[in-house]
Amino acid sequence: MNCRTGRGSNPMRPFMKVGGGVAMSNRTRLIVPAAVACLLGSGAWAAENAPAPAGEPQSAVWTDKELTFVYQGFTTRYSCDGLRDKVRGVLLDLGAQKKGLKVMEMGCSRPTGPDPFPGVRVKMRVLQPAGSADAAKAADQTPVAAHWKPLDLKLRDSFTTDSGECELVEQIRHNIVPLFAARNVELRTTCIPHQATASRPVLKMEVLVPDPVKQQAAPQ
Repeated sequence: MNCRTGRGSNPMRPFMKVGGGVAMSNRTRLIVPAAVACLLGSGAWAAENAPAPAGEPQSAVWTDKELTFVYQGFTTRYSCDGLRDKVRGVLLDLGAQKKGLKVMEMGCSRPTGPDPFPGVRVKMRVLQPAGSADAAKAADQTPVAAHWKPLDLKLRDSFTTDSGECELVEQIRHNIVPLFAARNVELRTTCIPHQATASRPVLKMEVLVPDPVKQQAAPQ
């Protein structure tokens, strides 16, 4: 919105002296109400165009996604089943639909123990805001009641062990998070190969999740 008080107006001269007092000029009488209306209008325009805050409802649709993820790191090694379980937990935290979620091991060179390059292949359904480009591609356009939820992604509960997964957190941010409707993504890491970091890697964002299913009251 473009609000102007008029060409050549001088904001430093809004008043004029009258008989030793101060009075508002006719020009200023017109400018001041217009400026106030302009500021109020600008605020309304910004509110209408701002994204929905966390917790606010957001209509969405389920969309199909596929992912091939191969972990490449030096500090922490994972077995194929260990990486599979960890990625599955991350996908659920990010909002993947639990029903039908498939996380399958791939490219593993040994049946047990840490693998040099463990990988997984994923088939899942995630929410996308109704009206978005991704939502338009969904086979099922049934609207889903959803909301934005703040998420502080933690791979483990222990600070000591979580600090050793810096490389995995970075790869999750760049390879997995973009498949989801996530906003305000914040990544803070100081990864050093072959060395656990002095602080826990931080990956925060807001993700789109379905509203809880309301339980109908039993008939009396």
